[in-house]
Amino acid sequence: MSEIAVINPLNRPLVGSIAVPGDKSISHRSVLFSAMAEGTSRISGVLDSDDVRSSIRVVQQLGAKVNLEKMPDGSLSGGITGWGAAGPKQPDEPVDCGNSGTTARLIMGILAPWDIQVEITGDASLRSRPMQRVATPLARMGARFLPEGTYTLPMTVCGTSKLKAITYETPVASAQVKTAVLLAGLSAEGETRVVEPAPSRNHTELMLPEYGAETIAATRLAGVTGPVTLKAAEITVPGDPSSAAFLLCAAAIIPGSAVQIEGVSLNPARIGFLRTLEHMGVDASRRSVTEGGKEIVGLLNAEYCPHLRGCEVPAEKIASLVDEVPILALVAAHAHGITVFRGIDELRVKETDRVAAVIEGLGVLGVDAWTEGSDLYVEGNPGLKVPKGARFNAHNDHRLAMTWAVAGLAGNEPVQIEGYDSIAISYPTFMQDIDRLAR
Repeated sequence: MSEIAVINPLNRPLVGSIAVPGDKSISHRSVLFSAMAEGTSRISGVLDSDDVRSSIRVVQQLGAKVNLEKMPDGSLSGGITGWGAAGPKQPDEPVDCGNSGTTARLIMGILAPWDIQVEITGDASLRSRPMQRVATPLARMGARFLPEGTYTLPMTVCGTSKLKAITYETPVASAQVKTAVLLAGLSAEGETRVVEPAPSRNHTELMLPEYGAETIAATRLAGVTGPVTLKAAEITVPGDPSSAAFLLCAAAIIPGSAVQIEGVSLNPARIGFLRTLEHMGVDASRRSVTEGGKEIVGLLNAEYCPHLRGCEVPAEKIASLVDEVPILALVAAHAHGITVFRGIDELRVKETDRVAAVIEGLGVLGVDAWTEGSDLYVEGNPGLKVPKGARFNAHNDHRLAMTWAVAGLAGNEPVQIEGYDSIAISYPTFMQDIDRLAR
């Protein structure tokens, strides 16, 4: 049984400055790239969450030596000695990626250039998520996947040392697909390129040069030149803007709130949610402080907005806020007018069908939300009140669990959330940070 949590109304504002845990996407990559590299990399600020732990377990199974310790701030820091030119070892059993789609899809690309066969599996949720989108370009490069014609895990990667460089036009804007192809391309002769229909997260293109790889990083084009063996690097992981979004969105709908997030990634591909809040009338801002490698790091701010208004989020911007649509939909539920999120099909293949789950959850609040084609509509209800006895199902999805938690914190009645424990996937200290900000 999933944990059922009771979230009580906060009845006081969120005020102050706080740092959120390390970015999940960058944490995964720091672990995986260090495992591929020659020598011992030093990484710090790594998010200690279930998903990142999956990446750590998998690279250990494949031969990397991981020595990461828990720091006083809850992050992981230490060394990872990679397999380098020797390549990953053949594991004795399937590698289990838990609930982590990032781990599974990136490992497919990492294994593709090596003459080993590795079965990849995961939990029930991960086994239902699409993997063919990664297998298709990797197969064009020369890798094989068994059983043939399979679209989901478990799946066996049959790598080859004779991988070919390709130019691949991906039908979806997906940083995971792009990264898997680029990581395979590191071992192919020549230039491997990925062309996307819209920009996706570019953490891979920014981080690989830190490990000695030559990359192309354009708006919808990414590439690597191979063959190259990654070299050990020093990586500091900035705060996760997706985690920050939940605190900032909570501030936008809880009267009297004003929140600042320190040391967070300001990567433009990750902070589309901030522009959406601004379009809704929220006083929200960003300020660059430093660069961590090539990642811009700085401050994010947001204040309570008593007169939220609906807005339209165009399809080409969805990739920059795809993980924040659930919490933005909750903010939209408090706004005057209708908010439209266009081109949200990718949300249907996350940890759960987030589109259906958002409509279901907003329905619990008495808010009308619906889809037309690939678009999600939310009709706001200024002065929204939480009905007595409200109960949400997070469907074991961490983004949904935090969204409905914010609904309870900003509401007038306690709410129950089934599957609340799934927040451990990305933000285990979410409620502790809420308590620190509550004044």
